[in-house]
Amino acid sequence: MRRRLRLTLVVFVLSLAGLAAWVGISSIRTEREIAGHAGTVRRIAGAHPSVVVDPAAIAALPAPVRRYLAFALPDSKVRYRTVTLTQEGDFRRPLKEDFAPTTATQTVAAGTPAMMFAATTPIVPGLWARAYDFFAEDRMEMRAKIASTLTVVDESATEALNRTSLRRWLLESPLYPVALLPGGPVRWEAMDDNHARATVTGFGLQASLVATFRPDGSLESFHAEEDGDLATPYHGSGEHALRGDYRPVSGMMIPHEFVISRAAGGRIFPFWKGRVTALAYE
Repeated sequence: MRRRLRLTLVVFVLSLAGLAAWVGISSIRTEREIAGHAGTVRRIAGAHPSVVVDPAAIAALPAPVRRYLAFALPDSKVRYRTVTLTQEGDFRRPLKEDFAPTTATQTVAAGTPAMMFAATTPIVPGLWARAYDFFAEDRMEMRAKIASTLTVVDESATEALNRTSLRRWLLESPLYPVALLPGGPVRWEAMDDNHARATVTGFGLQASLVATFRPDGSLESFHAEEDGDLATPYHGSGEHALRGDYRPVSGMMIPHEFVISRAAGGRIFPFWKGRVTALAYE
């Protein structure tokens, strides 16, 4: 009887060790994927510096956009290729209702649509989800893995997902406002004193969002003009992004609080809300 118990215990311990080794090796591979994609974004960014400010082109912009750029870029000589940032907050997984504490990193090219987003969300004690979205040069990948090991979301480039990724880059652009200068990949259209439409072009595709501006010139939100598909197993870019708590960083005014939401039928459904904890511009 004791021999059988010892044998059972040995088998159990060896199984746990094997499982731990599998998760450990898979986690290393996942982090290498993420680091490799971030490196690709930096390489692409190196060939696409942010545009030089053109006073005549600025003067031709819609009035609320001019006010925003004067607010966000008081130092007109600011230029950079890449922004790297960390975030923390609460995330709601697709098709779920509960939020969980989440940390995330982003590496983004400011002069061309290219970005890498990676996040870690706990599921239950001792178990987590590791997810990332990568988009660059008309190539996108979207992965989510339980314990950085078991793949539960695996999406690759389609026209619809590429357009969503373009919109994602635009939706995040208040974090790197040189991307919104005239002469870059974003074109502005006048709407009224508090709104303007931004359209980003890349890889033969376009994506648009409507910006709402506050009286102080800050960009309050971006929202899509079409409903999102709330039944997808991923959030994609979301259709609404609220920004607040603007602070001076490297000669710019950058929002540090955010709420990113899905939107359909006149309602918004937040899925990622939190704050930026660190920023680095290169």
